[in-house]
Amino acid sequence: MKTKPTIGVVPLWDDDKSSLWMFPGYMDGIIAAGGMPVMLPLTADEELIDRMADICDGFLFTGGHDVSPEVYGSTIEFDNVVCCPKRDSMELYLLQQALAVKKSVLGICRGIQFINAATGGTLYQDIPSELDSDTEHHQSPPYDIPVHKVFIYKDSPLFYLLRTQSLEVNSYHHQAVKELSPKLRAMAYSEDGIIEAVYMPGMDFVWAVQWHPEFSYRNDENSLMIFKEFVRSCML
Repeated sequence: MKTKPTIGVVPLWDDDKSSLWMFPGYMDGIIAAGGMPVMLPLTADEELIDRMADICDGFLFTGGHDVSPEVYGSTIEFDNVVCCPKRDSMELYLLQQALAVKKSVLGICRGIQFINAATGGTLYQDIPSELDSDTEHHQSPPYDIPVHKVFIYKDSPLFYLLRTQSLEVNSYHHQAVKELSPKLRAMAYSEDGIIEAVYMPGMDFVWAVQWHPEFSYRNDENSLMIFKEFVRSCML
């Protein structure tokens, strides 16, 4: 057993500053769970990405820009869809390599959307424009306060971990899983029916959630447990 697995964290991109950046909670949540996070470069160099897949014990696919509709064979339909082609390109290859060598993967927010789109699913490009819903999916600060409920499937790995069929979660997104990838299974859904958590059968740990445990892990044990289960899987 490794003591502190190395976990590669996909960086966020600042368009205005042409700069990489990171929410501390992604890094600190991994540290609190016993892992060693490393922010990855944003690169199209496949040799470098192959090396990342070799060195890191797991990968965290973070939030940030909208996933480009090109990833799931569509086109932009709304003015508020803002993409980052650099991220889409790198993450497509990184996910492919991580899955090929069976490394653990956790997706958060954009992460669940990207993993679904990259493995054959589709997305709602803008929930308010496409879905009649009263559920609060795009909350105002503070971001560690829960704003809606999710319901957990009893036969899912998330239920086996948390031992509850419902959670109060925080939420900050305007895109979401629409058609689920044939390679994934749903673990939870929101009050309006949107898929909020998924996993990939046949893999030791490929999970993704739509909410934000990186904001809530300090005061919510369930959020910390998700980080801990991810880090534990990276030690195997």
